[in-house]
Amino acid sequence: MSIEIKVPQLPESVSSATVGAWTVAEGDAISRDQNVLELETDKVMLDVPAAEGGVLKEIRIKAGESVKAGDVLGIIEPGKGGNAEDSAPSAKASGDDDSAQKEKAKGDATPSKSAPADAADNDGQLPAVRKKLAELGLSAADIKGSGKGGRLTLEDVEAHKAKPKTAGNDKAASSAPVASGDREEQRVPMTRIRQRIAERLVEAQQTAAMLTTFNEVDLQAVMDLRARHKEAFEKTHGVKLGFMSFFVKATIEALKKFPVVNASIDGTDVLYHNYFDIGIAVSGPRGLVVPVLRDADQMSFADIEKGIAAYGAKARDNKLSMEDLTGGTFSITNGGIFGSMMSTPILNPPQSAILGMHGITERPVVVNGEVVVRPMMYLAMSYDHRIIDGREAVLSLRAIKEGLEDPAKLLLQL
Repeated sequence: MSIEIKVPQLPESVSSATVGAWTVAEGDAISRDQNVLELETDKVMLDVPAAEGGVLKEIRIKAGESVKAGDVLGIIEPGKGGNAEDSAPSAKASGDDDSAQKEKAKGDATPSKSAPADAADNDGQLPAVRKKLAELGLSAADIKGSGKGGRLTLEDVEAHKAKPKTAGNDKAASSAPVASGDREEQRVPMTRIRQRIAERLVEAQQTAAMLTTFNEVDLQAVMDLRARHKEAFEKTHGVKLGFMSFFVKATIEALKKFPVVNASIDGTDVLYHNYFDIGIAVSGPRGLVVPVLRDADQMSFADIEKGIAAYGAKARDNKLSMEDLTGGTFSITNGGIFGSMMSTPILNPPQSAILGMHGITERPVVVNGEVVVRPMMYLAMSYDHRIIDGREAVLSLRAIKEGLEDPAKLLLQL
């Protein structure tokens, strides 16, 4: 009896999803609970496992198509081929002795540094990709994977094949003449999360009276503190002491002094939050996401650093859940990691304010009547002028600056 592969129950508030990538092809042997494809929603990626082992008989819905909960994605023919031991030839049939089989297994289990996709291939999830690479004569080492954990998908291979064959992007074409008059284009559908990001950014600009105020902060005190204690901090807590925990702490103290900056609009009401759920913008392979540190005011510096590191890892592996991304009363985004000097961050609705961090640059400044060189950063706070007046925005940003320039205030909650 054939087994249907169905779209699982989708997270709350998500009505549909897009088939991201099949990791197997029709005719491939698959095992029970093996992830056979990814579904992309506007917030998270979902793995779809096989309910039973067998052979993938039919793919009914291809990558890029929209689906709803309960839709049939494909058909599995249960039975032979569902497990590695069923599909692998026996030593007796192949003529190999036991030692040769063991040596082969040992070699197969060792990931190749020159071909990162090989490590993913060994878990049995990507036979279709291996087959396609062989057909096209391509090497996995030359293609960047967009799947979970950097795995190659069929779409990655096809996209690589479709690239213009120029000396700059294809080794095999390096000796071929390059036509200088070629004007090629490639049309790629926006991912669902990219569509959602676009919608929210436009929504923020159209529905909020958004303004931005700027300031600059001298980070010498923070850098000195980190230099003195970073080794002991990492040894004690098992995580590096970064800048973000200082910014989160300084932000929370500022929000306590100016609660409206932590508030949001609900219809014709202003909704004040007596808790501090801080969203931290993280760049992942699918775009910018903002996981939330809940009750951040109750977290230690180490808790904050661990939480941010965990979210960063989950974002890179497309493992963020709906719960990770839901809520938030205020957000922080750090364009400085990409070299940004200054920007105007866009609000993350329904939040009413967002803090933008930027690159740290040594600049001459005047301190106590003398010109000195200090590590300076420009700060930007965008806010919804419908409920936050300029006074509260400017003073709250100044409070963040003062907390960072005198970190002892953060520890004493001054």
